[in-house]
Amino acid sequence: MKAIPQAIPEVLLLEPRVLGDERGFFFESFNQAAFEAATGLQPRFVQDNHSRSIQGVLRGLHYQIEQPQGKLVRVCAGEIFDVAVDLRRSSPSFGKWVGTLLSAENKRQVWIPEGFAHGFLTLSDFAEVLYKTTDYYAPRHERCIRWDDPELAIAWPCRQLPLLSEKDRNGASFADAPAY
Repeated sequence: MKAIPQAIPEVLLLEPRVLGDERGFFFESFNQAAFEAATGLQPRFVQDNHSRSIQGVLRGLHYQIEQPQGKLVRVCAGEIFDVAVDLRRSSPSFGKWVGTLLSAENKRQVWIPEGFAHGFLTLSDFAEVLYKTTDYYAPRHERCIRWDDPELAIAWPCRQLPLLSEKDRNGASFADAPAY
């Protein structure tokens, strides 16, 4: 496994070692020892989540103001544009975002530490996204920032207006959202 720091260095793009031949492929999607060796981190994962979205669905920008979750995100079918927004007031990258393409084909994963909002846009006909979290889902602490907040100016690769849940349509502005 190779860990590649992104424009916000705490966000890491992880590239697994893939073994493949004419029969198909094999790779370890998670190995605690390999993750620790590549990243220097020792997160404790407590929950696995799996979502399926059709093309044009945008989920996010979600975070938990208490019980913050670090997330290890990957795609097992399709392709997404995945975004992390730094909400740590003490960080030099506060209010900045980083985005990357994750797909079943490239088999990459992204590590998003606690203190970030997370969202993604489905680019393929559908996508199935798997992610591990370092804390449990806590609905009372969940918050949402608008995907199209002008202060964040995220360059989503949208071909049309995205499909949003009611929660995501009613997300707070970055300026009004609680931060860490």
